[in-house]
Amino acid sequence: MRGDVIKVLLVDDQPLLLQGFAMILSVEPDIEVVGQVTDGAAALDAVAELGPDLVLMDVQMPVLDGVEATRRVVASHPGTKVVILTTFDRDDYLFDALEAGASGFLLKNTDPDDLVDAIRKVAHGHALLAPEVTMRVIARMTAPTQGAPGAGEEGEGSGPIPLPQLTEREREVLALLARGLSNAEIAAEAFVSEATVKTHVSNVLAKLGVRDRVQAVIAAYEAGLVRPQA
Repeated sequence: MRGDVIKVLLVDDQPLLLQGFAMILSVEPDIEVVGQVTDGAAALDAVAELGPDLVLMDVQMPVLDGVEATRRVVASHPGTKVVILTTFDRDDYLFDALEAGASGFLLKNTDPDDLVDAIRKVAHGHALLAPEVTMRVIARMTAPTQGAPGAGEEGEGSGPIPLPQLTEREREVLALLARGLSNAEIAAEAFVSEATVKTHVSNVLAKLGVRDRVQAVIAAYEAGLVRPQA
């Protein structure tokens, strides 16, 4: 990101949504909408031409869908972040986009203030998932394989994977992270400053050897530190 202005490219095949997102973002002094396109192929050309810091990417589009467009954008322009917009119509799109390198997922009915906040966070290097999306990712990633030994059971002999590399405070922060809480919410819950939370989160990512908060949350569920709610 050059300077203090976040350059955003909007990609969606619904013109009304494009206009709506553009209106929301246009009033922010630190965000500039540099382009609006209606399919993934056009998005690739626009990224190459305009050099946005962040792409707000729809999933289901003609010509080239958002998942494949994300994969190509991340591969060709690693400095450009991609935030996926989803309505949960297709879960497989969501997980494929995560694997393709998307840095965030938001619902299309996200509150405008949350959308703006998410763009700022992702542009500054933080992976982000809407809490509802986090739960769906976790449920898919941690589901036992059908037919596998012990599938669907909580075997008494297979306890949670230990996380000895984490301090007690780091385990606490990871557990709160896995509930979908933001840094500010974690700070309030743990009675520490937001800066301290950021330090703990960075330490957790480094110690677990994961690239972002999403993978850290998945690790927490796989380790049994927290469990999906029924």
